[in-house]
Amino acid sequence: MPAYRIIVDLSDRTLYLLDSDIVVRAFPVGIGRMVTETPTGEFMIINKQPNPGGPFGAFWMGLSKPHYGIHGTNDPSSIGHLVSHGCIRMYNEDVVALSQIVPIHTRVTIRP
Repeated sequence: MPAYRIIVDLSDRTLYLLDSDIVVRAFPVGIGRMVTETPTGEFMIINKQPNPGGPFGAFWMGLSKPHYGIHGTNDPSSIGHLVSHGCIRMYNEDVVALSQIVPIHTRVTIRP
């Protein structure tokens, strides 16, 4: 059985999907602005919602830190930049693909 976990590296603005400590996918992400930085630490995916509406694109995966999540975007040009209010922004096709792989309770490490 796969042992998935996610590492978000803020310095290279990349989300890494690992299976048993082996990187199996890497996705570019948009992260928080300087005044609304993406929090670092250990979190968990606690819920999932397709088509959440608004700026959240095609999919939302909520983190165990309230009000933060991994989600799609209605502005694909924002990926790779310091743009969000602290969430991790992904291309819609990437967040949908990731959501189909990782279950709720997947560990998410966000590092500087």
